[in-house]
Formats: sequence, structure tokens, C-alpha cells
Amino acid sequence: MDQLTAPAEIPDRYHYAVVPHIMVDDAAAAIDFYRRAFGAREDFRVDAPGGGVLHAEITVGRSTLMLGDASVEEAENASFAAPASLGGGTSVTLHVFVPDVDSLAARAEAEGAEILQPPTDMFHGDRTVILRDPSGHLWVFLTHVEDVTEDELRRRLAAAVRPGTPTL
Repeated sequence: MDQLTAPAEIPDRYHYAVVPHIMVDDAAAAIDFYRRAFGAREDFRVDAPGGGVLHAEITVGRSTLMLGDASVEEAENASFAAPASLGGGTSVTLHVFVPDVDSLAARAEAEGAEILQPPTDMFHGDRTVILRDPSGHLWVFLTHVEDVTEDELRRRLAAAVRPGTPTL
């Protein structure tokens, strides 16, 4: 570390979270979609010298998300890749708590999101929607409805799941 530079404090928004950093094929369009569909706020953007978005940060609800354009070179090196370059699959789902999951789901669907599970009251005490955004990323938006004890959660889960059926 440079002797002239004091260590910087970690920004508050990074203190208690793993901050997801997603890659998309058109970050500017994705940011615009997230703004319209999820009510996201763009916090800042660094444009790449050759065009596109090198790095951006947005806030969805009270959560920070980093994103940028995936390049063909990065995808070929299996570093940063957008879901489309992986055959449309993703191994990560982004969870965000919001005040009104129903209105967010309606707005997101109108803007082009694919609803995979409509807003549903779930056994864990949250009303939940699962969707895929136009870039291929999976999102779970939740509105907290009730506090559920661990014993009640286990009871509800056992009652909701039939043998041989998948769970969340």
C-alpha cells in the first residue's frame, strides 16, 4: 500500500452483503430495463473506451448490483459471461426484498420479463415472484408477509411437499 494513501472505509452498501456482479450482452439496455421494470436507480457508470459499459452499479430496492457488458473474448476464456453465451442457463438467482411484489411483477412482465412463478404466498412467510429478465438472469422478488418460526417453517414445508416433488 502506498504510504501516502490512508486505507479507505468500505462503503456502507457493501458492509453486510455479497454484492452480485452480473454480465450482460447490452448493459445499457439492461440498466434501462431494470430501471423501468424494477424501479432501479443507476448509481454510476463507467463507459468502456471502445463503447459499451465497462462497469455500472444500480440499486434495486435497498440492494446494490454491479453489472457490465460481457465481451466475446471474456466469454471465450470462460471468465465473465452473459447467460446467452452459456446456452441460456445461469447458476445464480438474485433475491431482493421489495415492499410490493405484485406491482413489481406486473411492471416487470409489462417490460418484457418472463414470469416463471407468479406472486405466491410461500410457506416461509414471504410473497414471492420468480422471473427471468431479458438478459437471462433469474430474480426472486419477495415481500415479507409474516415471521415464521423454524418449527412452523418445517411443519409447513412438510405439509407442502409431497414425496418425490422438487422444492425451492
